[in-house]
Amino acid sequence: MSTQFDTDLLIVGGGINGAGIARDAVGRGLSVMLVEKDDLAAHTSSASTKLIHGGLRYLEYGEVRLVREALIERERLWGMAPHIIWPLRFVLPQTNSPRPAWMVRTGLFLYDHLGGREKLPATETIRLGRDERGHGLKDDGRAFVYSDCWVEDSRLVVLNARDAADRGARILTRTRLVDARRADGGWAATIADADGERTVTARALVNAAGPWVADVLGRVPHARDDRGVRLVKGSHIVVPRLYEGDHAFMLQNPDRRIVFAIPYEGDFTLVGTTDEAWEGAPAKARISRHETDYLLETVARYFDRAPTQADIKWTYAGIRPLYDDKAANASAVTRDYVLDLDQGPQGANENAPMLSIFGGKITTYRKLAEHAMQELAPFFPAAGPAWTAGATLPGGDMPDMDFAGYLATLAARYPQMPAALLRRLARAYGTTTPDILRDARTPADLGEDFGAGLHAREVDWLAANEWARDAEDILYRRSKLGLHVPAGAAEAIARYLAA
Repeated sequence: MSTQFDTDLLIVGGGINGAGIARDAVGRGLSVMLVEKDDLAAHTSSASTKLIHGGLRYLEYGEVRLVREALIERERLWGMAPHIIWPLRFVLPQTNSPRPAWMVRTGLFLYDHLGGREKLPATETIRLGRDERGHGLKDDGRAFVYSDCWVEDSRLVVLNARDAADRGARILTRTRLVDARRADGGWAATIADADGERTVTARALVNAAGPWVADVLGRVPHARDDRGVRLVKGSHIVVPRLYEGDHAFMLQNPDRRIVFAIPYEGDFTLVGTTDEAWEGAPAKARISRHETDYLLETVARYFDRAPTQADIKWTYAGIRPLYDDKAANASAVTRDYVLDLDQGPQGANENAPMLSIFGGKITTYRKLAEHAMQELAPFFPAAGPAWTAGATLPGGDMPDMDFAGYLATLAARYPQMPAALLRRLARAYGTTTPDILRDARTPADLGEDFGAGLHAREVDWLAANEWARDAEDILYRRSKLGLHVPAGAAEAIARYLAA
């Protein structure tokens, strides 16, 4: 590759699409720099429903291509990261359904057969009153049971960034793009962090800024603006566990929208999502009272136990940057992605490409990255071929995707460590867990205990290897312990990091 520029590819945005493209590109031999104005996965990519799924309801809107691509990716991603992705069975009650049973059954038949399902079990029909998975529901009618996968969404982003960095990419968090302009056949971009501004040059620019994609375009003179982004807020609530079992529920509302109820962090149930139009500039999203009421009403419609506002333990919200297909209903806006390649105005600099990403979903991020590299291929003729389809992510190299087998091996290696601690670490870090534990024999060897099994050694490792800078990074996007640590833990972690 040319040495004329500081980097071949400058990627703006540290969500799942930016991290996925960085990993793919550096693995093909390109030099890569990624800048993210906040933390990795600080916004939309950590505010999902935590699913690797085809999107059953998208079939209703004719999104067959998207659903098929997502279904193919589902088991592929599971194989790449079996520590943070695992199968989940969904119970879809037909009670209260605005859709006739034949329509749901047809959709599930397509769902089972569109994507080459191999390891996940097929759909079954059950009678809720005779099946333990119906316990906790008000009605005991017919239900369908199908499969998708769970994902620790923010960890998926971090692992893609970690793999990219291990292969040579520069990942710069808390670093924002000030502006960018075409110059000398490439790009001259001003970036800024806590130490001030500097200019970097690149052969190509990738705008993967998610909800801020239009904002980035506004920082580039003469950027094409004929593609629109539709901002839709999705919010979730976390309540005390509503039912026993490790299955999830897909709940159909009278307005035809879908809400999931999913086991979360052992003691809780995650309920979401909403679809609410976001007006104005993108910002940190928060749930509204209207959304909270909607989700609580959905739970009350189906479950014996109806939580109230006072029962809500945590909420989160994110803004989805959907491609604007002019759909009247926010729920009907396409979840497919659009890649827009802008080669600039005609003239000497017309071959300095900018690729902007509109839309997308976590499940299809890897394919999106491949398609992004196809768009950029004419500008990098020496780049290598696609390679990510079978390549595991850090910690995911478990034979036969056998998490239980790996956990048993870990327990034999660290016999004095609590089983719950080892399981949590293995779920987060997979086969890289010994890099954290090293020669420790007991929890006391891991340093200060901040609560819920979070120790100083893990905090140190996250700061050194996963770009964690503050307590929120650690508690809510790396370890997922924010709901478990005692009061004052965040402050204690902040003091520790400052020291």
